Amino acid sequence: MTVQQKIFALIIGACLFLVIIELVRRRKLAEEYSFLWLLTGFGIIVLILWYDLLEWLTRLIGARTPTTTLFIFGFVFLLLINLSFSLKLTKLTSQVKDLVQKLAISEKADR
Repeated sequence: MTVQQKIFALIIGACLFLVIIELVRRRKLAEEYSFLWLLTGFGIIVLILWYDLLEWLTRLIGARTPTTTLFIFGFVFLLLINLSFSLKLTKLTSQVKDLVQKLAISEKADR
């Protein structure tokens, strides 16, 4: 990895930290999600500063280049985020259904 690539990746990791902290501060991002994003930013910075770890992970999973390893981890991260949102959406859908049923029963009882 060239020095320019490392500097660029470090800037991306640092910016991710700052953006997440600002979104939590403005209450636009719930704290429950901020931990995962902060962990991701930290992971980016660690892998850039400790490049030997990235190369070791690349050999461990059998990838050809460290870039491929990063791509695979990014893809897995997105899959986990989608799964998390699907679980949350399922829970919210169930809650809305229950609330609508309770409201219908309540309105029926008022008549």
